[in-house]
Amino acid sequence: MMAVLAFFVLISMLLTTAPDGVEVQLPGEENEESSEELERDFLLVRLTATQEGIVNGESLTQEQILAQIPNYLVTVPEGVVLLVAEPDVPYEVVIQWLAAMKTVGGDRVSLGIEPVDPEGLN
Repeated sequence: MMAVLAFFVLISMLLTTAPDGVEVQLPGEENEESSEELERDFLLVRLTATQEGIVNGESLTQEQILAQIPNYLVTVPEGVVLLVAEPDVPYEVVIQWLAAMKTVGGDRVSLGIEPVDPEGLN
């Protein structure tokens, strides 16, 4: 019985291990052009604890923001929409906002994980 168990453990390890691994390109000095590529224009939507959206310092409803997203994406072809929520916002609310924004913006809508300084935006 022990030999059969050892056989199956050995076979399962051989079948699940990829011989080549996954190629990962880490950021460094040689990747300077890829870091420039990441610096694209974006529309920042800040979600407050009171579940209000703030765009360019102006408090807007979700419907108003959803109406602005397609216009922004048409005028800025390389732009993306970034949703950044305050830490007090429940996850369910963030996911609901993100899903609604993705319905109008598609794959050009992303969730930001770090607060962005609104003073540094254009």
